Amino acid sequence: MNILIDQLSQTPIYEQIESQIRQNILSGKLEANYMMPSIRKMAKELGVGIITVKRAYDDMCNEGLLISLQGRGVFVADIDTDKEKEVRFNGLREKLLDVKAYCDTSDISKEELIKEIEKMYGEK
Repeated sequence: MNILIDQLSQTPIYEQIESQIRQNILSGKLEANYMMPSIRKMAKELGVGIITVKRAYDDMCNEGLLISLQGRGVFVADIDTDKEKEVRFNGLREKLLDVKAYCDTSDISKEELIKEIEKMYGEK
């Protein structure tokens, strides 16, 4: 698993880790029951603090994408299609909030935004 950290990004490092792990799970690169690197190992590999990796793993456990088994490690959860769809829509909602914030500060109306989306989909 290859995770890249952008130290200059506005996005917190734990969120960068979560995003890339999530993407690997949803794309099938990380399969159910795959044992994740230990928190210490991941922190060392990424050059970040243990607490940062722990936060990412804990958040993903709460999201239902990872499972932590006491004394055994952290594993990729076996997610069903409903859970996968929920995770994908949550990601979409986050991106749409960014788009809405951009539109709000750029004086782009909801109607103008919808027209642009319809153009992307080839609709009139």
